[in-house]
Amino acid sequence: MDILIKDAAEEAVKADVVILPFFEDSSPDTYSSLDSLIGGLIRRVVEEKEFTGKQNQLSLLHVKNSNAGRILLTGMGKSSTLSPERIRQAGGKALSYAQGLGFRDVAVSARRFHEGSGLLRGKHSPEYYFAEGGLLALYRFEKYRKQENGREIRSLILLGADRNIPLKQMQATAAAVHFARDLVNTPSNDMTPSHLGDTAKNLAGRKVRVTVLGGKEIEKKGMGAYLAVSRGSAQPPKFIILEYRGGKGSPVVLVGKSITFDSGGLSIKPAEGMEKMKYDMSGGAVALGVIKAASELFLPLNITALLPAAENLPGGTAYRPGDVVRTLSGKTIEIISTDAEGRLALADALEYALRYCRPKAMIDIATLTGACSVALGSEAVAMMGNDRDLLESLKGAAEETGERVWEMPLYDEYKEYLKSDIADLKNAGGRGGALVTAGYFLREFAGDAPWVHLDIAGTAWTDKEKPYVPKGATGIGVRLLLAFLGRLSAPGQGE
Repeated sequence: MDILIKDAAEEAVKADVVILPFFEDSSPDTYSSLDSLIGGLIRRVVEEKEFTGKQNQLSLLHVKNSNAGRILLTGMGKSSTLSPERIRQAGGKALSYAQGLGFRDVAVSARRFHEGSGLLRGKHSPEYYFAEGGLLALYRFEKYRKQENGREIRSLILLGADRNIPLKQMQATAAAVHFARDLVNTPSNDMTPSHLGDTAKNLAGRKVRVTVLGGKEIEKKGMGAYLAVSRGSAQPPKFIILEYRGGKGSPVVLVGKSITFDSGGLSIKPAEGMEKMKYDMSGGAVALGVIKAASELFLPLNITALLPAAENLPGGTAYRPGDVVRTLSGKTIEIISTDAEGRLALADALEYALRYCRPKAMIDIATLTGACSVALGSEAVAMMGNDRDLLESLKGAAEETGERVWEMPLYDEYKEYLKSDIADLKNAGGRGGALVTAGYFLREFAGDAPWVHLDIAGTAWTDKEKPYVPKGATGIGVRLLLAFLGRLSAPGQGE
């Protein structure tokens, strides 16, 4: 889709529909010049309370005497409560609605955004967030449909917008989110560890180097915990390494959980909802999306992504509860539940990062625990870590992107939950504190490096359509991490 910035008046622009942002406290005479041409229709629907400007409310008007035959009034809520997230939501609702009606060329009046922009806290202008929400909302996964609906917006015209909007950044970021959603939405019979490795190889280029290790290489490295997870599946594991070199110094290492299907292994999950467990590689999909966008935007820093990809199935050769496995670090783990498999793969990946990458910082992102959903629902990412500056920087990125994080504790007492009678630790500490003990387990393998764990189990998938997130994979984490990396690469922040 093309995004254009024009100074044309709302009544003069050639488009299928013109979107007019409208606040609850806007005057009925807002857009008076246009309204006079269309017979006062805007004033009439406002005065008769058919449209109030309530957040995300939409009202489609068929008009004459305008180059666009339709006007879409879009509610922004009260101007005093304007925020990047509210604007994103409004943009998502409006553009998704316009695409659903088959409009190809859509114009948005950016002039009235600034009624409340003096109170707006955000890095970008209001029209940026509106367009960003729209781009995110336009995602559709139709790969497996016999006939796609073919309704796609061809151009988005921003009227009176700031000409310094970083359009390339917006489009690359949205494309990375769409890319991650595609990977997660793809069924596991197609999205195998090998396919994920091939997808990573397609990202290789001048600044991106990709290496994929197979089962024998993984075993030779000594990653026994990760290898155990894959033993029940006919699909071989793939340890996927992407190295983006855009700057100097040590890399930021992203470790993405990449279990392409999780049945729970011998500790099998309930049948209801198991079809969604293709989403257990969401962390890996996010890491790939970040590398994709970073290479397109030439971010001036180094990033390494590690994806320990495997299937967790209950085959005849599957690992069992009661087994003891040895990690790359040399620590041994008693298996209490084969459904606590992600942390086993991540443990070896974190040690790999320490040993071979010399990280400036490590961030793992994973659909790790059902307890995350119990604690936070689908409204926030659970965050834990050992470095205050890293945690605070991610909180700032979360505030900017609307991908909220909530910090959870890592008390030393949680180590007691993971004590094993026969090994260095066990892979599950019981129901009590399941979210935080999983995080503490990973802390045992993070060493002294600055490290943060992001549990996206409650947010990586949605069964309910949201203003700029269709049903299915959300791609959460891509924008969060790109915003974080953008902060890190800002002048004075890098090495």
